[in-house]
Amino acid sequence: MSDIHDIIILGGGPAGLAAGLYAGRARMDVVLFEKAMPGGQILITDRIENFPGFPEGVSGPDLAGWMAKQAENFGLKTVIAEAKAVALKKEAVGYFAVKLEDASEVKALSLIAATGAGWNRLGIPGEAELIGRGVSYCATCDGPLFRNKEVVVVGGGDTALEDGLFLTKFAKKVTIVHRRDRLRATKILQERAGANMKIELCLDSVAMEIAGKTRVEAIKVKNVKTGDVKDIKCDGVFIFIGITPNSAIFKSILKTDDKGYIISDDNMGTSCEGIFVCGDVRKKSLRQVVTATGDGATAAVSAQNYVERLKGVEYK
Repeated sequence: MSDIHDIIILGGGPAGLAAGLYAGRARMDVVLFEKAMPGGQILITDRIENFPGFPEGVSGPDLAGWMAKQAENFGLKTVIAEAKAVALKKEAVGYFAVKLEDASEVKALSLIAATGAGWNRLGIPGEAELIGRGVSYCATCDGPLFRNKEVVVVGGGDTALEDGLFLTKFAKKVTIVHRRDRLRATKILQERAGANMKIELCLDSVAMEIAGKTRVEAIKVKNVKTGDVKDIKCDGVFIFIGITPNSAIFKSILKTDDKGYIISDDNMGTSCEGIFVCGDVRKKSLRQVVTATGDGATAAVSAQNYVERLKGVEYK
């Protein structure tokens, strides 16, 4: 078993880093694999104002860096590599095998899935370049940054209207751009939006380009019926056209809901004994940095208990 780690964490966002911190402090042999730079979605967040302990807010990259450093100080090993496949091996001792992008294989007695989820993007010019500089996918995270400013929400479903209504607490004007002639959100949300004097609808329209040199300055939209193109001046663009969990490598061995989110119990245990889940890839109601870190801590303790039980050293 010398080549088998106690725990492998897949994903280096806040959930994975918190799991690594707790596993490291428990003196587990733990390694984290992340395909890019540790930090996840908060790396593209200009300012986080709702994470406890930072009265003036904190930049996403700063918080990510501190979290990674703290976990590494307690023994977490981080490897930049993408996991391509996961399998359960039943031999003398059951273990999990993770195949990496270079075709090599690493093994562990327990896995923690912290692969996160990604907001669906429009794929238009200016979007990627201005993420974190006016382009956002989270009103709860970034709404307070747009006090007394004008913003545009792209989307017509429940999330778009819920977050659009939330944004009216801060912005002086919220324009909702939707590609059809009527919104898809539930009627009560449509009624609330219609009654809010700060909200303006721009229907039958699609976003074509987000303009701005260093920050968002405007969004170009096209009317799908008339072909007319116009610029809407704004300070921020919030995009709510869906989110996709990064759960593909687990779908053959873990139970997910119809959207692909991994189903878990209160201890972050999944349908496969020995695999735990945390963060945005998990089926839950709130996806925030603070809930991700809580998930990660719970997953790490559960994985520790599982591994120690396998080894016969569990504290009872």
